[in-house]
Amino acid sequence: MRYIPTKSLKRLFSLRKRGSKEHVLSSKNKENDESFKNLQNEEPCQKPTWKCFSYEELFDATNGFTSENMVGKGGYAEVYKGTLKNGEEIAVKRLTRTSRDERKEKEFLTEIGTIGHVHHSNVLPLLGCCIDNGLYFVFELSSRGSVSSILHDEKLPPLDWKTRHKIAIGTARGLHYLHKGCKRRIIHRDIKASNILLTKDFEPQISDFGLAKWLPSQWTHHSIAPIEGTFGHLAPEYYLHGVVDEKTDVFAFGVLLLEVISGRKPVDTSHQSLHSWAKPILNKGEIEELVDVRLEGAYDVTQLKRLAFAASLCIRASSTWRPTMTEVLEIMEEGEMDKDKWKMPEEEEEQEEEFWGFEDLEYEYDSSFSMSLIDSIESN
Repeated sequence: MRYIPTKSLKRLFSLRKRGSKEHVLSSKNKENDESFKNLQNEEPCQKPTWKCFSYEELFDATNGFTSENMVGKGGYAEVYKGTLKNGEEIAVKRLTRTSRDERKEKEFLTEIGTIGHVHHSNVLPLLGCCIDNGLYFVFELSSRGSVSSILHDEKLPPLDWKTRHKIAIGTARGLHYLHKGCKRRIIHRDIKASNILLTKDFEPQISDFGLAKWLPSQWTHHSIAPIEGTFGHLAPEYYLHGVVDEKTDVFAFGVLLLEVISGRKPVDTSHQSLHSWAKPILNKGEIEELVDVRLEGAYDVTQLKRLAFAASLCIRASSTWRPTMTEVLEIMEEGEMDKDKWKMPEEEEEQEEEFWGFEDLEYEYDSSFSMSLIDSIESN
């Protein structure tokens, strides 16, 4: 496999060493932050605290990258769970040796450059990396696995409403940070339940930045080809024209909200997308029909109204009429739900209904670059 020259990699990974104790204290402080009340009160920008691991450290931690420790696999990477000598549980994501696509290597390095400089309690923290004998990411191990694995595992009891609401709010905060809190805007491009990992306390953390893009402040959008992502989550302007901006993530977040509320998968067995199923229900205002029947009516009606209204705005076909993540959080938390503010002109509404009538526009795209960091970890 060909890699970028070692000197270039070493310049990229010129990081400050940091002790485990410092990292643990930093993580604890973030998890214990007060509830997010003021949208302007973002976590301050901090210098990266990740470190360079040796290949031997990762080899020992994962028991030689044994298949028994593999917890995830995608088109260009594999993920292994492991334990460092200090007892810290980690997840190691490595570029597969069989891959010879230099573009995939570039995407892998782009992910390091992106996630390595974000610092938020609702974004999965990067512990470090390794450039010896391959390319590796090192993350904290998410003991609960992904939202998708817990939400759709029939062997597990259904997630209670309080936890679902916590996941929705936390993910919104993390995405708001990526769009507004970073020095350079980050468009994730693959927001979905399998990319939202859960801590022991069910705090959601956005993961998998393999498709993420920096969006310079002077750019309103970014045009991308080929189209990459996950069927059922792609915004219309993206899969039709390759246009990416913050509203692309907003659409995907709307699908995630519907998934958390309903317990349904983004695409059902008949290949109908979740947002196409939910759209007429939302339009009629019969939001109770969205709720997962397994909850047996045990949910907060006020919270449901806020989440459902936010979802209805996020999945609009026209990106112009979708809210920003700042506005989404205002709706989901304690801000006013001003429906008149979001009422579309009749002409736009007719176009919207006409658009959603074309089911043949929804078809699968290659998602080989997109993988869930930890999608098969059993809940503890």
